[in-house]
Amino acid sequence: MRVSIISYNVNGIRAALNKGLAEWIAEENPDILCFQEIKAEENQIEQSVYSNLGYQGFWFPAEKKGYSGVGIITKLNPLEIVKGINDVKFDSEGRTITLDFENFILVNSYFPSGTTGDTRQNFKMEYLYDFYLYIENLKKSRKGIIVSGDFNICHKPIDINHPERHLKSSGFLPEEREWMDKFVHAGFLDSFREFNHDPHQYSWWSYRANSRAKNLGWRIDYHMVTHSLQKNLKSASILKEVYHSDHCPVKVEMEF
Repeated sequence: MRVSIISYNVNGIRAALNKGLAEWIAEENPDILCFQEIKAEENQIEQSVYSNLGYQGFWFPAEKKGYSGVGIITKLNPLEIVKGINDVKFDSEGRTITLDFENFILVNSYFPSGTTGDTRQNFKMEYLYDFYLYIENLKKSRKGIIVSGDFNICHKPIDINHPERHLKSSGFLPEEREWMDKFVHAGFLDSFREFNHDPHQYSWWSYRANSRAKNLGWRIDYHMVTHSLQKNLKSASILKEVYHSDHCPVKVEMEF
């Protein structure tokens, strides 16, 4: 069985629908699509858009209106759905949703940004600590885990434009990159880099200074998979030609 999974920070799911998101989903036809930054409550999401395409939708919005939130639409039936990481500080912002499927566990997360100052950067580092513990706990019962989403971190210099200019930028700080090292050393593979080692491969571009046209981007969206799933990896790609957001979708295909 071939399974295609896409992760996409849509920067507002209602705005993305107005830009042709539903038509693109129908054309791309992934088995599972993980959304981040949906910026909508569940009753504001047009469920029929997805059900008409054959998907079930599972949503975990933030308590604050028009902010953050994650969701997953899937053609595969999950065995269990878990919303949050059991910490109200983060769960109130709708950061993580986990679906347990027959062959793997899928964790969809929208990691906090620290770009607005020290308070949110500290919040981000606390989330990284707690999220790591959450994943370590999952690993006790299941080996096959896929962590998809917007990590808001560029792991390596190859993952960011002009790395020398961003050494003090949230998203490329030494402590954030060290956390990514720790996460990888705990048993995860960066699925994209299993297939593509080229530079200038990005998934987010600032709306400022015509950054996307100049490809002055950051690769902050990932599908990280446990080593036990390496044999199941078939392809991974960045769909940079898709425009509904300041991010583009990232895709992984698995065979079970």
